[in-house]
Amino acid sequence: MSIVVGLLTASHPAAKQKVIYITYLIAALDITWLFLQFSITPYLARRLGFDTIWFGYLQTTVGVIQLLGGPIYGRFADVFGARAALSVSCLASVVYFLLLAVADNTFMLFVHKLPAVFMHTLPGAQMVVADLSEDEKRADALGKLGLCFGIGMIAGSSLGGTLSTRFGEKFAASFAAVGSFVSLLLVLNFIPKQTKIHTVPESNKKGSSNSVFNLGEITRLMKFPGVVKTFTVKIISGLPAGIFQVMFSIIAINFFQLKAEQNGYLMAYFGIVQMVIQGAVIGRLTSRFSESSLMLLSVGISSLVGLAQAMMTNVFHFCLIVIPMMFSLSVFNVITDSMLTKSVSPSDTGTMLGLCASVQSLLRTVGPTIGGFLYEAYGVPSFGYIQCIINAAVFSFLLTTGGRSQPNRP
Repeated sequence: MSIVVGLLTASHPAAKQKVIYITYLIAALDITWLFLQFSITPYLARRLGFDTIWFGYLQTTVGVIQLLGGPIYGRFADVFGARAALSVSCLASVVYFLLLAVADNTFMLFVHKLPAVFMHTLPGAQMVVADLSEDEKRADALGKLGLCFGIGMIAGSSLGGTLSTRFGEKFAASFAAVGSFVSLLLVLNFIPKQTKIHTVPESNKKGSSNSVFNLGEITRLMKFPGVVKTFTVKIISGLPAGIFQVMFSIIAINFFQLKAEQNGYLMAYFGIVQMVIQGAVIGRLTSRFSESSLMLLSVGISSLVGLAQAMMTNVFHFCLIVIPMMFSLSVFNVITDSMLTKSVSPSDTGTMLGLCASVQSLLRTVGPTIGGFLYEAYGVPSFGYIQCIINAAVFSFLLTTGGRSQPNRP
């Protein structure tokens, strides 16, 4: 079946749309298991005696592993195709959750993070969607993946809190392993081997190489117009929000005093808000406003969100802040990813999205260390003040330099 799909995608819009829908389903399932794990790990870590600093080390370990794996995974997807890349990711998820199910000491809790080096299902799904969608519809199509993210956040958070509370953490982790295997079956049966419709012949790409580990092929993308600026903004503006996100599990437990099931409901609320924004708002915005204007808007709102976070004192305040927070994060991530994939040739979209994923991994790498220090030394308000100041500076920079015009695709 997958071979037939692979032959049809180049010429039949209906076949391409079917692959995109299946990709959305795979992404939603992957996010479900990811957020199910978020409802397990913090409480398991606390039961094993982890304090805030050691939990930060655990989160940093994941960030480092995925930081190393992201660009290589993207290059692997460009060279070997979507089916191979997504299969590797789903198989790694199966191993990851099986190791989590047997983790009963500090060493095993760290060991179970190792398969995360291959766990990049969302960037793989983004590559499929980017390859099969038209340029003018790309931001909207990528935004729909955010809708899948919201669905997965709701389902995973609710499942994780309920399963771990009623049946235990081992059962919840085993459930996620089975779910990841289902995702693997979907990839093998419905995702075409190759989704690149427009490819540049190897003879026309001077110095090109099929090696997955060719760092020159990865760093080469930074030379395209506008890429460095967009990447710099993505890293600097996203750092404060990334720190808050990686520390949120600790904030929910210690600052908001939430139990596992209550935390699951809060994450489900995040998902509902994100579903509305990604499914009903972003598409309309991208059809009416330029991407540079939307990036400026998202950075400005993020600065105001930081100020509000610095002033919040309870979970009700935070629930009010979530709406503009999710709006700014969703718009910012979708727009920057869309801008970056349009800056490179279609044969390099996987590598570029791998680099985009590595930005998030970089934030998860440095975030726990910085976040742990800020939390212990200055408390939760420090996260908000830093986000406000940094994003205000980025907003001023973008306003001064102006939005870049979209370069012609190589």
